[in-house]
Amino acid sequence: LMTLPLSNVEDLRAIELASQHEELLQQFFVDNPEYFIKVSGEKASPNEAHETIHDGPPAGWTYSRKIAIGYLNKANRIAATVDVIQDLLAPNVWHIGLFMIDANRYGTGEAQAIFRGIETWAVNHGAQWLRLGVVLGNSRAESFWQSMGFNETRTREGVEMGQRVNTIRVMFKPLCGGTLAQYLTWVERCLLYTSPSPRDAHE
Repeated sequence: LMTLPLSNVEDLRAIELASQHEELLQQFFVDNPEYFIKVSGEKASPNEAHETIHDGPPAGWTYSRKIAIGYLNKANRIAATVDVIQDLLAPNVWHIGLFMIDANRYGTGEAQAIFRGIETWAVNHGAQWLRLGVVLGNSRAESFWQSMGFNETRTREGVEMGQRVNTIRVMFKPLCGGTLAQYLTWVERCLLYTSPSPRDAHE
């Protein structure tokens, strides 16, 4: 049984989110509308929590597992959430999807601490690369991920997200000292044997 990452924040504990946590996660989204307004031009949909917990990558994308993690405070309310997709498109490439912390915790260093817990957990379970997408123009997120050691591999334009059409910066971070060239070669070699969505066929 796979362990969960350490939260690295004293008053938070990590749990795996499942159907029984949908209402709790939806309330977190309602209480923190800034992310959704910034990336999609509208607040979280009524089904946002259900989709976050249950929806996987697009049809044709290979992966081994998706896990949604909630970080509960002492009142058992969600203070942060991260979803991770293991072996996305290629073995040992882990994708960080949604990464949100309560706006009241901005500037505390807790986002950095939570990410370091995710990174250590991923390495301990065989990940060699981390991958994510960040909306171009979401300056807080762009600065955060760059400060965490992520670099851009390419951009995807024309991505519809709610009421907005965004450009996505696809970013990666090596966990075992690999280079961008090695990462691209590894992903492209694996894609020869899969049928991912055409819009993401190459990094």
